[in-house]
Amino acid sequence: MKLGIGIGWRPEIADEVEALAGIDWVEAVAENLCADHLPDSLVRLRERGVTVVPHGVALGLGGADRPDPGRLAALAARAELLGTPLVTEHIAFVRAGGPLTASPRLEAGHLLPVARTWDALDVLCENVRIAQDSLPVPLALENIAALISWPGEELTEGQFLAELVERTGVRLLIDVANLHTNHVNLGQDPAKALDELPVEAIAYVHVAGGVEKNGVWHDTHAHPVSAPVLEVLAELRSRVDPPGVLLERDDAFPPGAELAGELDAIRATLRRAATGRVPAEAGGRTGTAEAGERTGTSEARERTGVADPAPAEGRVAADPGPAGTRDRTAVAQTALLSALVAGTPAPEGFDHRRLRVQSRALAAKRADVVAKVAPELPEILGDGYRPAFLAYAGGHPLSGGYRRDALDFAEHVLIAGGPADPVARRRLTYWWQDRSGARPPGRTTRLVRAARAVLVGK
Repeated sequence: MKLGIGIGWRPEIADEVEALAGIDWVEAVAENLCADHLPDSLVRLRERGVTVVPHGVALGLGGADRPDPGRLAALAARAELLGTPLVTEHIAFVRAGGPLTASPRLEAGHLLPVARTWDALDVLCENVRIAQDSLPVPLALENIAALISWPGEELTEGQFLAELVERTGVRLLIDVANLHTNHVNLGQDPAKALDELPVEAIAYVHVAGGVEKNGVWHDTHAHPVSAPVLEVLAELRSRVDPPGVLLERDDAFPPGAELAGELDAIRATLRRAATGRVPAEAGGRTGTAEAGERTGTSEARERTGVADPAPAEGRVAADPGPAGTRDRTAVAQTALLSALVAGTPAPEGFDHRRLRVQSRALAAKRADVVAKVAPELPEILGDGYRPAFLAYAGGHPLSGGYRRDALDFAEHVLIAGGPADPVARRRLTYWWQDRSGARPPGRTTRLVRAARAVLVGK
């Protein structure tokens, strides 16, 4: 399946994407598409023969829980609606808590790294197989960018991906910007990862921009693609000719001419790197001479210096078996997420400074998303929106959707007596009442009294 050169379709740049020359395909965030109809822009692109691939962000296949059937059904419906040749998701967890830990459900609002351990791999593989059985087209999974790493990891990123592919047959979506991010933040060598992973399993490649602040690389998707990211793309292209390469941009969208320039830089990088490509080996596989041919999991472990997992009673490589594996994963992920979003003590072995960076990044992203979902809030609160939301987020973990989060934040501000400006307070009160509907059982009456005082007395 040859995809070619593509770009991430977003509503904010729909017109620019349609006008770009040489676009073979686009990728759309699955959760942002309605299940029964497509935006007019995507309809026109499909009529022109442009392939549209849905890219999921909310399954959390690396989480301790089995995939939610409703989310899987929604992703399958979008695949059918688009007539796509494949769907993609991430190797990440996005929520924790719940029945497995008898604790409140917590949402990260972001993709968090899975521990590269045999336990976590077992859980991930079973979740992937459940997803594969539920989807009408093949699935490809993306490596993510990380600010933090788990203590006691047993595999490198390349080894983890190779094991995942061998056990499940899943395809890979390799994000070269994420490989660069992990190089800066975690000291992981992108070339080593590319040598270890099965490049023949790559479905397509992501390229995106970011920015470095205080020695930490932030994968923003809001900055131009940097030279180091293009260098990783060249490393990958020297090993294999990927079926597709896609430019991602999610914020601070530039004019169409700048997007075209970034696509041209990607094309030029691929052309230059192609001259160093090693010819295909027997059986159609490709790779560097150093990487060699992959003939099995045990041989791969021997080559990379990773021992076979120690035998354990009831352990089956293809199935987590007893609930204990999921339980251990659930406890570990819940402890980490709780430290990041609820201020609980950091789990042992983690870098506390990096956890603080990640925690601030999660809160900042949450503030940005709420501002997009409810743009009236920053308009009403002005410069006070961001500090007020960050203060609120520190004591109120995300447990539902962002629209609910926006309402709860507005309620929190009003109950606390804000905003100080009476006009802004009146506007925020009207906004909250218009969207909150009937008062839920058990809600405090303080907000209703405050609202009555504002509406009657002002």
